Amino acid sequence: MDAERCFTVMPRFTDTIAALATPAGTSAIALVRVSGPDAGRIAREILGEIPAPRLARHGDYKDRAGSLVDDALFTFFPATGSYTGEDALEISCHGNPFIAQKILEDLLARGARSAEPGEFTQRAFLNGRMDLSQAEAVMDLIHARSERALAAANQQLRGALGRRMNELTERLLGALAHVEAYIDFPEEDLPAEDSDGIRRTLESLATDTARLLATSHYGELLRDGIKTVIVGAPNAGKSSLLNRLVGHERAIVSPEPGTTRDFIEERIIVGPHCLRLIDTAGLNPDPGAIEKLGMAKSLERVAEADLILLVLEAGRPLPALPKAVTDRLSVGLALIVINKIDLTPSPMTPSLPNAVPVVRISALTGTGIEGLVATLVQLADSIQPIDKDNFIVINARHSDALTKAKLGLEDALAKLASAGPIELIASDLRGTLASYGEIVGKIDNERMLNQLFATFCIGK
Repeated sequence: MDAERCFTVMPRFTDTIAALATPAGTSAIALVRVSGPDAGRIAREILGEIPAPRLARHGDYKDRAGSLVDDALFTFFPATGSYTGEDALEISCHGNPFIAQKILEDLLARGARSAEPGEFTQRAFLNGRMDLSQAEAVMDLIHARSERALAAANQQLRGALGRRMNELTERLLGALAHVEAYIDFPEEDLPAEDSDGIRRTLESLATDTARLLATSHYGELLRDGIKTVIVGAPNAGKSSLLNRLVGHERAIVSPEPGTTRDFIEERIIVGPHCLRLIDTAGLNPDPGAIEKLGMAKSLERVAEADLILLVLEAGRPLPALPKAVTDRLSVGLALIVINKIDLTPSPMTPSLPNAVPVVRISALTGTGIEGLVATLVQLADSIQPIDKDNFIVINARHSDALTKAKLGLEDALAKLASAGPIELIASDLRGTLASYGEIVGKIDNERMLNQLFATFCIGK
């Protein structure tokens, strides 16, 4: 990793861990990982010597009783060049679950213990191989659902957020040093020119922190997908559209209006984006008791939507729509989909609100679907913009820390403007410094770290 470090490297572990790093089940190859001070000894016991660093060594894996388990490849990584920052051994065997389990059991018999979920990455963090934001990016990389999410995860894994936080930290430390100098020498008043310089620095930090905080919404879209809600009158073809975009019969389709009583959700990939498609109950102006419940859920989904697809039936006038829907129909956040054009030779376009863009399709035959997908990509690009030179996204933990940092800077600026006690200004800045440190891992919170890494899979 090439990010500068701004956290304390903690002592290395004294035990050795082992785990299967590939998913359970039959496959061509399985990978068993070992990490810790006994990795070299274990390699020597199995092969008679420690393999040359980072070079795959072909050999027989024999258990402690001398019985042949498998024909395997062994790769040894010294601590200075390993993922975890400690001696590590990777064993590639045939992907028979029985073989992998036999190897793992033998490794445990040789003195290793079973790794906890995320423990390899946790050791990499605690041994100074990566900062905490990079460790979190490992999980984002594993679960990336789209090209855009993959690009963001790779950027974080290479230390983009860590470098940004180091930059903010250095600027804040400079301002804090000036402030604390006047605490150490209370007989000196804070000159006006120094006060202005500190104010400008803090204002700049507050602006940059707010900009970084604003990317949290993009982070949610990348991880979960753009919430795309399909709404319209009963029997307009909402479920047929969902099925066409998903590529299989996910929703029940019937000529009878009101088939969908609850919402159905599926994820699809359009271009570099992941969309969470949500098919909702029809908006019936005269609903029955059950339909009312379905419509209420539909309107809840509309209120939460990042993008709305309003499906209208070709040849019919614009139906009565709830205000909760019409209020969300705006350029860049909504798309009108005229469906069933195969049933109407010259479909008329109803009077539409707010100049929302329109596409015409037949969900039944597939006509116009390519154009619809192209339009969805354009809308997703506008909802989830990307600046390749400044592409930072953050998660909920980062957002909480940055919110606290922003409030600390604002409090310090308010005290500075009112000529408040210099000691209180320094306290606000130290709190902001601690909040910055939380993002990359300059923290002492074992419970938080254990909870964070417990979300990882075993073997990672």
